[in-house]
Amino acid sequence: MKKDSAWLFRISLVFIALSAFVYTIHILVFRDAYHTFFYLVEDVAFLFLNVLLVIVLIERLLARREKMQMLKKLNMVIGTFFSEVGLELLRRFSAHARTVDALSASLRVRPDWSHKDFQQAAAAARKYSYDLAIPPEALTEVKAFLQAKRSFLVLLLENPNLLEHECFTDLLWAVFHLAEELSFREVPLGELPASDYQHLMTDAKRAYAATTSEWITYVEHLKSDYPFLFSLAARVNPFGADSSVIVR
Repeated sequence: MKKDSAWLFRISLVFIALSAFVYTIHILVFRDAYHTFFYLVEDVAFLFLNVLLVIVLIERLLARREKMQMLKKLNMVIGTFFSEVGLELLRRFSAHARTVDALSASLRVRPDWSHKDFQQAAAAARKYSYDLAIPPEALTEVKAFLQAKRSFLVLLLENPNLLEHECFTDLLWAVFHLAEELSFREVPLGELPASDYQHLMTDAKRAYAATTSEWITYVEHLKSDYPFLFSLAARVNPFGADSSVIVR
């Protein structure tokens, strides 16, 4: 770091000296110090606008564009998550969610959905209670499923680019936390006290809500950018009891 600072200081001195040298030559040759300093001050005044334009505005636009491109690539990672973990987890949770029909009715994605429809679906997902009552045998199956996917989840968490996608990162932590809670319980889940069972339902509720919200965002992205993938996502909708991958 010190070497870089020293190099920057030296190169700055060189350019300042070269600039002073050129201005001195200009004054000696043209014998017009007034106009030389006049244009010098004018250039310095414009420099502030130049810095504003290049550094503040253009750099931000480029950074925003780069971030959007990164988020677009991250959607490939998000798609892999739903293929490997998310969709199956949503199906398992929805099978034991109270009043899930109300949520399912709002999330039956159709090919003609607009941005407004997805907004309404997201609003319905935020209002839903995600009240779960997963019996011990089904919760044991969720535990086994998440343990089988542990390496995959750890691999996703190690992706530094996911820091740019806060909602998906929160989703991963919620799912991973549920997997951790279940894995540390070595006794049969049916023997857990009611208080501990409720604790697990709270963790499952958090994962269920986060996965649902992110699924809506992901499917809308597919509709706008990858219609062929959107078609599949709509057909395997985890909230539709009559969902079928078969095109009818």
